[in-house]
Amino acid sequence: MSIAHTTATVIPIRTTLTSPLIFLLAASTGLSVAALYYSQPTLGVLATDLHASNQAVGWIPTLTQFGYALGLLFLAPLGDRFDRRTIIVVKSLLLAMALLAIAAAPSLSVLLGASLAVGLLATVAQDIVPAAATLAPAAHRGRIVGTVMTGLLLGILLSRVVGGLVAEALGWRAVFGGAAVVAAFTTAILARGLPSFKPTSTSPYPALLGSLFALWKEHRALRLAAMAQGLLSIGFSAFWSTLAVMLHGAPFHLGSAAAGSFGLAGAVGALAAPFAGRLADRRGPQFVTRLGAALSVASFGIMFAMPHLSTGAQLVLLALATVGFDLGVQATMIAHQTIVYGIAPEARSRLNAIFMTTMFVGMAAGGALGAQALAAWGWNGIVLLAVASSLAALAVRIRAASAQ
Repeated sequence: MSIAHTTATVIPIRTTLTSPLIFLLAASTGLSVAALYYSQPTLGVLATDLHASNQAVGWIPTLTQFGYALGLLFLAPLGDRFDRRTIIVVKSLLLAMALLAIAAAPSLSVLLGASLAVGLLATVAQDIVPAAATLAPAAHRGRIVGTVMTGLLLGILLSRVVGGLVAEALGWRAVFGGAAVVAAFTTAILARGLPSFKPTSTSPYPALLGSLFALWKEHRALRLAAMAQGLLSIGFSAFWSTLAVMLHGAPFHLGSAAAGSFGLAGAVGALAAPFAGRLADRRGPQFVTRLGAALSVASFGIMFAMPHLSTGAQLVLLALATVGFDLGVQATMIAHQTIVYGIAPEARSRLNAIFMTTMFVGMAAGGALGAQALAAWGWNGIVLLAVASSLAALAVRIRAASAQ
């Protein structure tokens, strides 16, 4: 038995996983992770309201993603040590309070601090996904986790639509005030609907964190999955964190609602992504990771043609590319999670923490690099960054296949 698993004891959970409970898990996952993305379509409006530069407000999504990465690393492993129900309810309530702090923020500095807190606490979504995997019967685990992940993916993408529409109609503060109310309501339902979970580890917190490094060192499949998804996340985040700013300027001059509506195009990709699970059953998850990364490269690459098209044609091409790369990134993530969750069931929260931490470090890096690339080289800088990072992810998966 490996170092990472010496204190782990698998305790079965005898809870009937009903359709309403699956829906609750999927919906609460989506609503929690949505908190990370409400700001993205509002950045143009927010910059004007706070009299801040585009580069300054670009730190809002960056700090939110960085907070999420920190929360995954330092908070998500607790799901193996304590009752996940308690962790989920407490973090969901604190998330509602952090969102309310953003809505009432009197300055950009306060807003940045609250954004970091939102990122830390939105990791409740990554407590719910392992909870679903634990409750699911082995024969149906892939389907159930896929359903919950669909909720997460739709939360990521549709949050931009909601954020854009509400900001356009009522202002950016209403976006976060409404999100706080929704988070508080979700907390109440989770407190009533979730079963208790018995811990699978008795390790003290320092040992629990130390086992993360042991798991990383021990499992090559985990390292490859995390690195490839992290690289894909750079381009994904660079695109979404700068889209509103790009559309706000020439030649488009579009508002927050238009920027948010691109989330609908991304949602098409997210809804199609669960079919990647069926393809993974037939061809293996490794094949799906290569296919998804290649699709991302192609979808980002076609955006190099935008400067040569009319304004209307540019928007159509942008929407098509959004469908393509969202499908590629999300299908690859589902295939990677299939690989990761099969490594060590007793360490599922910690494995998920490692994978998702790496992914959201890539998200934070993409937000920071995207803001710099847009300022220095315009939209072509974003496209070049996204293509390069997606090509690197594809190279990792090809190398993994050649080593098998």
